[in-house]
Amino acid sequence: MRVSCKGMLVVISAPSGTGKGTLCARLLKAHPEIRFSVSVTTRKPRPGEEDHKHYHFLNDQQFDELLEKDAFLEHATVHGHRYGTLRAEVDAGIRAGACMLLDIDTQGALNVMARIRNTVSIFILPPSYEVLRARLYTRNTDCQEEIERRLSVAREEVAKMRRYKYAIINDDLDEAYERLHHIVEAEKQRTIRFFPQITD
Repeated sequence: MRVSCKGMLVVISAPSGTGKGTLCARLLKAHPEIRFSVSVTTRKPRPGEEDHKHYHFLNDQQFDELLEKDAFLEHATVHGHRYGTLRAEVDAGIRAGACMLLDIDTQGALNVMARIRNTVSIFILPPSYEVLRARLYTRNTDCQEEIERRLSVAREEVAKMRRYKYAIINDDLDEAYERLHHIVEAEKQRTIRFFPQITD
């Protein structure tokens, strides 16, 4: 039997504090064949974040230079900071037959979905806004004003959920991860990107 595969793009979005980063990290650890597309951002690194691993941390001038070169597949301003996905990195991965993972906000995700057909889009939800509020406070990385702003944005993001192919509620991290894992595995087997050839 001969098998050939076409690369695929997985886009995951969620309100801040929903656990998206943790779920993506688990997926990448369990699936070394999945490549994480490192986004560009103008915000400062948080404790533990590494340049070129978690994000490409740039200043506004560097971001503008990439914009002038049309280097972004998508870009957006979120919570007062600019973010972008490098087109060349995603295109190269898909051409090589890889599964590319984008962890981006809803604005950027919708732009990507409009540009790339058959994007596997997944939206992660908190079980409630009250739980989300508690998670944001527990994270202890933002002031009260910023947390309230993130909660307001979360309601706008959840309203866009139906634009995605899949939705997962992160009430239990293990269960949410299992659902995410099965979605990715099932999408790999779709005949639009999986081409087995059996021999005589």
